[in-house]
Amino acid sequence: MTASSLAQFFTVVIIFIFVLMLTFFVTRYIANYQKVNSIGSNIEIIETYRISPNKYIQIIKIGKKYVSVVVCKDTVTKLTDLSEEEIVFQDENQAQEIDFKELLSKFKKEVSGKK
Repeated sequence: MTASSLAQFFTVVIIFIFVLMLTFFVTRYIANYQKVNSIGSNIEIIETYRISPNKYIQIIKIGKKYVSVVVCKDTVTKLTDLSEEEIVFQDENQAQEIDFKELLSKFKKEVSGKK
């Protein structure tokens, strides 16, 4: 390799790293901007459930009302209005709390049981 081609290689690597860093910071900026703009809005998606690859049932809070809708590729169809008593709210901490040791031991038992 000559000095010229080596210099070109390092220049391309530096430009690549710069573009990656720029992309990272711009993405974070846009995400924070959108999050700030959505705070205080009267529309909030409570829960989404996939029915098929491009069909979802969603529970949406609009103001103080809860509405269930089906979202398809080209349409949105209202199913019904819901009262707050009909909705079961899941605690975010409870949903994300997974004991890895317990999960690993269950997996080991299943694998050893199949042999």
